[in-house]
Amino acid sequence: MFDPLFLLASIIALAFLIVVHEAGHYFVARWCKMRIERFSIGFGPGLLKRTSKKTGTTFQLAPIPFGGFVEIRGMNIAEEVDPEDRFAYPNRPVWQRFVTIFAGPATNYLSAILLAFALYSCHGIDVAKWYGVSSVIKDYDAFGKLQPGDRLTAINGKELLITRDGPTLIDHVAQAKGAPLRVTVLRDGKTFDVTIKPRLDNSHAEVTALAAANPALEPFTTALIAKLPAEVWRIGVQPKAQMITLDVGLVDAAGRALAFPVDKTKQIGAGLYGIVFGKEKADPGGPIRMVEEFYRAFSAGIIPGIELVMMLSVYLGMFNLLPIPALDGGRLVFLLYEMVTRRRANPKVETMVHMAGIMALGVVMILVLIIDVKRFF
Repeated sequence: MFDPLFLLASIIALAFLIVVHEAGHYFVARWCKMRIERFSIGFGPGLLKRTSKKTGTTFQLAPIPFGGFVEIRGMNIAEEVDPEDRFAYPNRPVWQRFVTIFAGPATNYLSAILLAFALYSCHGIDVAKWYGVSSVIKDYDAFGKLQPGDRLTAINGKELLITRDGPTLIDHVAQAKGAPLRVTVLRDGKTFDVTIKPRLDNSHAEVTALAAANPALEPFTTALIAKLPAEVWRIGVQPKAQMITLDVGLVDAAGRALAFPVDKTKQIGAGLYGIVFGKEKADPGGPIRMVEEFYRAFSAGIIPGIELVMMLSVYLGMFNLLPIPALDGGRLVFLLYEMVTRRRANPKVETMVHMAGIMALGVVMILVLIIDVKRFF
């Protein structure tokens, strides 16, 4: 059932990601004594505007929700700048321009750390402990005996937990070699035993059938067959980890919070590497997709919602640091060149590079928006 509160929380979460990033640029630019013309959430003409009498900055809300921008005097590609204007971006020292650009992604990382610290210190950390039942597959012995949401606490009287060194659910089923298993189940606060007999399946035949029905998957299924055993024992359960929340001290929470963006950056980087080299399939999504994902997360609870904000904060920070023209990372490349060589890059070359980047990003945003809209039809 649709809940407007979850939708509102999703929109606020998306806006938070944008505001945090642009606020990083804004406050560091102010600290570096740069003149800021505009602070925009969204792209396009301003729908709601307010101009600060103190700073002269116009704060606005725009209709295209692909992000936002901070417009600093002299920063626009084709803008002519008075060389005597000491408040213009090009006339500030290179290190000030560098930290101003770097501040956006850095603030995303910082927000992820602060959110993680608040979550870990107030809520604790969630650790996978039990095997739960996500779904039960028809025509297997578990069908009709187990239900989604069940917790499997023991097999043949031996406690069943998710651990690094203990036998897994798959290990127990494989070791039984078809012998009936006495599975202890916790459901609605009551514990009982059921007997489930594993079934021997030909995993290669299943994957081959999948390839026959979907020819485009053949390269992936061929690689999968090489890794899978020819036969596998199954009870017909799709497992899902059930969590336990552990309290942690402030020092431990701080350490985990600092490690969070590092670990997520590695995961995201590995995923992007796989997409670039064809090992993984890209799954693009724009603002509509992001609001949808936030809606799902907040529907599951405030904790999953905050965890998604943390993850996307890291993703946004990392994406903007990529050396792509028109993104923060592309601008940082030219500033690094200037810092190393002590001379500015050719303005015409830099303008052409960023213009090409802006055009390419514009096309990508349109394609992503089309994909977003198509998902509803």
